[in-house]
Amino acid sequence: MKKLETVKEFIIITLATIIVAAAVFFFLIPSHVSVGSISGLAIVLGNFVPLNISVITLILNTLLLILGFLFIGREFGAKTVYTSFLLPVVLGVFEMMFPNNQSITNDAFLDVLCYIFVVSIGLALLFNRNASSGGLDIVAKFLNKYLRMDLGKAMSLAGMCVALSSALVYDKKIVVLSVLGTYLNGIALDHFIFGFNIKKRVCIISQREEEIRDFILHHLHSGATIYEAIGAYDGKPRKEIITIVDKNEYATLMTYVLKTDKNAFVTVYTVNEIIYRPKR
Repeated sequence: MKKLETVKEFIIITLATIIVAAAVFFFLIPSHVSVGSISGLAIVLGNFVPLNISVITLILNTLLLILGFLFIGREFGAKTVYTSFLLPVVLGVFEMMFPNNQSITNDAFLDVLCYIFVVSIGLALLFNRNASSGGLDIVAKFLNKYLRMDLGKAMSLAGMCVALSSALVYDKKIVVLSVLGTYLNGIALDHFIFGFNIKKRVCIISQREEEIRDFILHHLHSGATIYEAIGAYDGKPRKEIITIVDKNEYATLMTYVLKTDKNAFVTVYTVNEIIYRPKR
């Protein structure tokens, strides 16, 4: 069973990497826009080094992996090493298959939008399998370890530096598109990674606590936790129901709560991730 799961994971990671490579090759390279990534940096360096983008990407990823192992430690799993080498290999295959690659849309802005959409799908698949495409992830970990910078901010800083590097070669339009594309890419990626998994944490204090609890358990078939709460103003004990539901369940629950007790006190929080490892 474990072998089957490993093979399935390998196939998904490979497919995701191919999607990322396709986004880079068919949309990023023809537009010359260096959206914050190692491939984007390779596009800029391609103007100074007489090598294919795939070769430059391979060299950059290899150097970063070596530096990562030397100065950060073995935090980079086999998946990151695999994707770091697979991505330039797939780019190389595309270069041989489509030697005269041209812009599909004939518009740099549309190319960037298409790139963001396609690459976000590939990266979301990778992240959901606890993998990445390497590259700037390693740079971010350098900044995190030695400058004590938050990983999210470190990724953004590294991406923006790559985007701004396009100013060394291209005109203002490409520089603006590179910076804008890097920003939009982060937003799109957050949507693809977290958007489909967003849940609501609903906290309810009501005089009809038993009815609402029964509705959550037997109608929504969801779990709930009951906390003993004491009002600061009157010192009276109350019970607070806390449950986590998806978007559809949230709408159903709120309709029921407002219908059952118009005076219910409800607070709602957005939950991006739930980690639960039941004992075996």
